[in-house]
Amino acid sequence: MTGKIAIFDCDGTLVDGQANICESMEAAFAHAGLALPDRHEIRRIVGLSLPQAVRLLAPEIADDLRTEVVDTYRQHYRAAREEGRLEEPLYDGIAGLLEELRDLGWALGVATGKSDRGLRACLASHNILDWFVTLQTADRHPSKPHPAMLEAALFEAGLAPADAVMVGDTSFDITMARAAGVRAIGVDWGYHTPQELLSEGAEAVAHSVPELKELLL
Repeated sequence: MTGKIAIFDCDGTLVDGQANICESMEAAFAHAGLALPDRHEIRRIVGLSLPQAVRLLAPEIADDLRTEVVDTYRQHYRAAREEGRLEEPLYDGIAGLLEELRDLGWALGVATGKSDRGLRACLASHNILDWFVTLQTADRHPSKPHPAMLEAALFEAGLAPADAVMVGDTSFDITMARAAGVRAIGVDWGYHTPQELLSEGAEAVAHSVPELKELLL
């Protein structure tokens, strides 16, 4: 082992799941009789815990209606997975990068707004679940950008903040990393702009997986 860990966001960093997220959110809003949010705004909240995401998309609705939207989203997303309609492809080159880091002795982790069930199903579908030593989700932690996910990941890996790097596509990831004292690298193939990532404190933004590899190593 190198004594280093790379912790990745999932949606927008490892996998492209935006279509499923947008469709489930639209279904949940429609079921509640609410105007559908713009898809650009839905993509902007990817990475947050689901209750926090809905709160930002519809700040004016009552708590009980917000809970209904959250529950319907989960039901729709789960049904899509169980019926084989869920598509969460790995971005090109990600599997190779993860494998190379692992072979070099890096520990790997994930910190995501997904549920435990959703994350494990996603990683298992790509046969990479057992590559990760720590999986942190919104089921057990406050929403990003609170640093709890990274703090738990470091505890489970037995490593210090100085040994870690967080890789993510949103300002939530970068702010979380900075709050935890962890190095932060952004990627530009997700849901927030490179300028936003840099302004939140990312040390750099990768524009390709080979560039991300250079930044990590």
